[in-house]
Amino acid sequence: MADVVRWVASSGGPLIAIPEAVLPFWAGADGDETSSDHDRACDVDGHVGLLPVGDTRALVLGHQGREGHEPASTAYLPEHGTFVRRPEAASEAELLAAVPAALDAAAWQPEAEWRVPGPVVLFDAARPGGALRQTDHVRVELDPGRYGVRAAYVSTGPETWLGLVQVRPFSD
Repeated sequence: MADVVRWVASSGGPLIAIPEAVLPFWAGADGDETSSDHDRACDVDGHVGLLPVGDTRALVLGHQGREGHEPASTAYLPEHGTFVRRPEAASEAELLAAVPAALDAAAWQPEAEWRVPGPVVLFDAARPGGALRQTDHVRVELDPGRYGVRAAYVSTGPETWLGLVQVRPFSD
């Protein structure tokens, strides 16, 4: 497991993983349009969804938790190829220890295909892609190609849960 796990928090809306190549095209909550990029991300129904950005698509990490509206800090664990989402009160050490068993026990939602041109950046969908130096974000090293994305919500105890969004390469 990585020595330091970097978590990204949301200001209340969804988090988004956007290919670095198209970051300047993401306006976040800014813009003069009637529906901002952030609004489009908020419209994603479910745990994950894909939105067009530039000439590719971004991965939206949508609703989380039993009620679908709990804020969840999110980290990418490259050894599992998985975004892990946790409620603010959850212990990081206990949660990370529970990930392997949670991956084995997960009842995965249907998988979606995500084509990426290379590394992606995870951050709050309300922020513009060009302003990442001033905001919480994590860069995720992905090789260009096709990936299967699947999500699950796993209870790890009577009052604890975690969200999993796995990104698995497709073989061509």
